[in-house]
Amino acid sequence: MRISTTIFLTDETITPVRLARELEERGFGGLYLPEHTHIPVDRTTPYPAGGELPPEYGRTLDPFVALGQAAAVTSDLVLGTGITLVAQHDPIDLAKQIATLDFLSGGRFTLGVGFGWNKEEAADHGVEWSTRRELGRDRMALMRALWAAEPTAYKGEYGSVRASYAYPKPVPRPGGDAPRTLIGGAAGPKLFSHIAEYADGWMPIGGRGLTESVPVLRSVWESAGRDPGALEIVPYAVLPSPGKIAHYAELGVEEVVLQLPPAGEGEVLRVLDEYGQYV
Repeated sequence: MRISTTIFLTDETITPVRLARELEERGFGGLYLPEHTHIPVDRTTPYPAGGELPPEYGRTLDPFVALGQAAAVTSDLVLGTGITLVAQHDPIDLAKQIATLDFLSGGRFTLGVGFGWNKEEAADHGVEWSTRRELGRDRMALMRALWAAEPTAYKGEYGSVRASYAYPKPVPRPGGDAPRTLIGGAAGPKLFSHIAEYADGWMPIGGRGLTESVPVLRSVWESAGRDPGALEIVPYAVLPSPGKIAHYAELGVEEVVLQLPPAGEGEVLRVLDEYGQYV
């Protein structure tokens, strides 16, 4: 099982370069970064975990810039987003960023796709909350057209692109032209249908309830004609224990993403020492 990590990297935490080097030297498998462009001060949307929103949400580094730094100082570390708010991006620009990072890192990028929880943040990006999932799906399709081996036009409900020369391409994979793609979010029919349509698997936050949810997702996946053996389940932002990791192994999980604290170098390295038992 690959043991990866996630962290809110900010202007106050350990740097991407220092962390990436430590992860690879210690045998960790990957680094996944979240994204928030901004957190509006006047916010009525409640924090999903309850209570006050932690300050690191408003201080996150741009994940693509930070992962670019991590890519430059590592050779094997998986580099991912957890997650990218695809609906809040221009899809042509985002396709270029993703393809460039994947190309320069030698195919190590994983695109984590999410739909967000902060209505005010999304609204500032011009996103209609009720249709954000459909918008994200449409933007994924447009990006896949730009990543195709041959110039491919796309016209969708929310956007279009002419058949274009668009290089670099993501590094080719057996699964197609797009980089490895995982969708995050709570279990449900709409989420599972999106996973079966255009992703490689599911990134459930916290990894709870998988015993009940995974069989449902597998049924949707196989009904869509997808290869039963290709579905990836990657529990995300997990606070580990030996029993929890063993449970994931029983479910066939091949990668787990452990949560690191949004802290300075000393505290993060101390937690990496603790997590070393799982590597």
